[in-house]
Amino acid sequence: MLEPSQNDQLPPIPGKRYFGIGEVSELCGVKPHVLRYWEQEFPELAPAKRTGNRRYYQRQDVILIRQIRSLLYDQGFTISGARQQLGGETGRQDADRTTQLVRQMRQELEEVLAILKA
Repeated sequence: MLEPSQNDQLPPIPGKRYFGIGEVSELCGVKPHVLRYWEQEFPELAPAKRTGNRRYYQRQDVILIRQIRSLLYDQGFTISGARQQLGGETGRQDADRTTQLVRQMRQELEEVLAILKA
């Protein structure tokens, strides 16, 4: 029997447009210095930088970070193996992102429904 993925235990992504590195760190369960390192190793991960070189991540960046985390921590890939997975299997990557987005949207809609019923 398979263990539930660590991604299933991560908090839901709030409906904001931009996230600071501290927020992303909490949402993805990795330290900020790990995120900065991953930016160097994964060209797909490029948060916007604003005044004072502060990083601003968007929702798709958070989803990508969760995918990278899953590849490295849950599935046991090396950095280069994870890079190949992300680059070589774009169809599966898009499907994974879509699944995560649908799961997130469903959870948010259920929360809104609960508020409306109250």
